[in-house]
Amino acid sequence: MDAGRRKRRDFFQNIAIVLLALSAVFLFAQTQLYTLGVNAGSGYLRYLAGDSDQTPDTSQATALTSLSAPVRLAVTGVYGGRYGSVTLTTADGIFEPAGGLLREALRSVQSLTPCENSAFLEALNGTSVYCDFLSPLPLPVLAGLVGASLDSSLSVRRLAVSSQAGGGTALYLWCEGDSYRRGTCAVSAEELESVVGGYELNGARFALDGGEPEAAGLDPCSLFPLELPALPVLTSAAALPDSAGLLSALSFYPRTNSRYTESGGVEVVTDGDRTLRLNPDGSIRYRSGGDPALTVPSAGEEPTVTEAVMGASTLLNNLLSGQTSEAGLYLTGVRQTESTLSLTFGWQSDGVPIRFERGGSAAEVTLSGRVVTGLTLRFRQYTNAGETSLLLPLRQALAIAARQEGAELSIGYVDGGETASASWLTD
Repeated sequence: MDAGRRKRRDFFQNIAIVLLALSAVFLFAQTQLYTLGVNAGSGYLRYLAGDSDQTPDTSQATALTSLSAPVRLAVTGVYGGRYGSVTLTTADGIFEPAGGLLREALRSVQSLTPCENSAFLEALNGTSVYCDFLSPLPLPVLAGLVGASLDSSLSVRRLAVSSQAGGGTALYLWCEGDSYRRGTCAVSAEELESVVGGYELNGARFALDGGEPEAAGLDPCSLFPLELPALPVLTSAAALPDSAGLLSALSFYPRTNSRYTESGGVEVVTDGDRTLRLNPDGSIRYRSGGDPALTVPSAGEEPTVTEAVMGASTLLNNLLSGQTSEAGLYLTGVRQTESTLSLTFGWQSDGVPIRFERGGSAAEVTLSGRVVTGLTLRFRQYTNAGETSLLLPLRQALAIAARQEGAELSIGYVDGGETASASWLTD
């Protein structure tokens, strides 16, 4: 009996030893992974998420229609009546007929050639659809916003599809630097009239129409609705998210000890040549000397401008995930040098841009090739305050704006720190 008990005891002891050995191996492996996270945080996250150098899904490069961009729309009828809206985005259903027409015009345009400013303005007086995207954008990006694919080096802000005296239609572009292009397109006059006829004319007018003497010296494409929109006052507050989620989204190890707080309250997180600064005002600043921990997907070594826009937009939206707000980001500009590509973004609420009282962008992403070398983002929480913004009557606004020759008069929000109210703006 004693021999049997000893055998059973030895048997269970051997099992216990094996289990302890396996446990030790497992714990050692975990320790090595977490050590890797502390010493090279992005490497730990890449191990969990997969190799960032894998071939990306390039379908995102042509998915710009998923982005919502503010747009000012004017539709002019056969007899000169006009529909106009200054509170639209490309995602709104009322924009779709005009966006579809613009999509077909961009897909079919032939030989864009220079034209005069007068030709663009004259096109707006005929049967036409006009779209203003608020700031110049690369034409491939702008085309992508309405579902078209177009290769061009032009930066364009305003477009119009207008009927021609001899029949047919033409596409007009108002480009960066106040240059203009015109090209014939395959949209028929009947298709244009059909789209125009689908909008209920609401008496909107341009400064170029001459209805108000005070408007004579303004940007001719300043667009004025007959009735001023009722826009809510928005409360505004800093909204920096949980730091662990923020660090993960930027490929830092969430529980890193490589962090400290400066005397002014700025929290600084480091990882090799990468630095993240979390500011008390709810903004962040990321800088990298070229570490590929944070990249945008691209089919080749260098992302196209549409791939860069989609990648940067996805990154920013990931940083904002989980937050609710009355505003969203939209692309405001693209700057390219020999070595970098910088994308700037602004906040908008229901198609109305939000400006900061002291200027500046809502976000900026800088790329060197595929690598994100710089990123700034102002986290803001915008909420309907339950009251309506007070806008000056148009005539009074025109009288004030007329003091600035050539100014564009428009409606936008101004974020003063605690509230954002809609008001007349001049640029």
